[in-house]
Amino acid sequence: MNPALGALLLGAACIALSPIFVRLSEAGPTATAFWRVALAVPVLWLLIFFRNRSVSVSFSGKKFLLLAAGIAFAGDLAFWHTSIKLTSVANSTLLANLASIFVTLAAWIFLRERPTGVFLAGLAAALAGVAMLVKTSLEFSPTGYLGDALGLVTAMFYAAYILAVKGLRDRGETALRLMAVTSTLTAVILFPVALASGEPMLPQTAYGWAILLGLALISHAAGQGLIAYALAHLPATFSSVGLLLQPVIAAFFAWILLAEPVVPLQIAGGVVVLIGIYLARRGSS
Repeated sequence: MNPALGALLLGAACIALSPIFVRLSEAGPTATAFWRVALAVPVLWLLIFFRNRSVSVSFSGKKFLLLAAGIAFAGDLAFWHTSIKLTSVANSTLLANLASIFVTLAAWIFLRERPTGVFLAGLAAALAGVAMLVKTSLEFSPTGYLGDALGLVTAMFYAAYILAVKGLRDRGETALRLMAVTSTLTAVILFPVALASGEPMLPQTAYGWAILLGLALISHAAGQGLIAYALAHLPATFSSVGLLLQPVIAAFFAWILLAEPVVPLQIAGGVVVLIGIYLARRGSS
């Protein structure tokens, strides 16, 4: 197998485990988001040091974009983790993956980049799929609608993060250093938010700490790192299709590990959302 393809699939599987870790966490959702990045930060900076034998911290002309990326990623994690607690893993993950559609919508609104017909068809399909997913939410829990709404908010924050990262990549930043810097900023932002929320900040058992370490090292550091490597070595269209496996794998993990049911309407809605995201990405590339 092509190493880059293997990295893409393994990275998608690692990230797909993140909602499982979040659901099992003994800390609150925002606190879990903080530990997710805080525990990964030392590993990321060590990787940079051993790879380059130095850690440069010069960010001339990039400070605004770096801060924007940190704020956007903090919002993405905080809202997504809360969404995971309130609705099904399948719904929260699928809705968060609408970020690519919001990226193109932002370019349409703020940069006057006219969308293609293929993108508009994808948008219509995605919206129809979202309506189908939302219809199933109350079957999962009374808080399902709120969880779905937060999943959409997650996608908006992640879209902002993607745009900020694109600007930084265009200015010569490497994927690994971006991960380290944005994770550090995100941890700094989330720490006071988690404290102010009144959520449980610390896990109570060794098992709880193991869950947080798995989230930080497997889903965040390894998952994001593998995806970054794969995206640098695979065609963009192929990579986009491969990443659509993430919500599918997450739903499978939730079914196997959490005994979370998946109803037929939810499956149909998920398929329609994935088709919509695929068309939207094709239409915006």
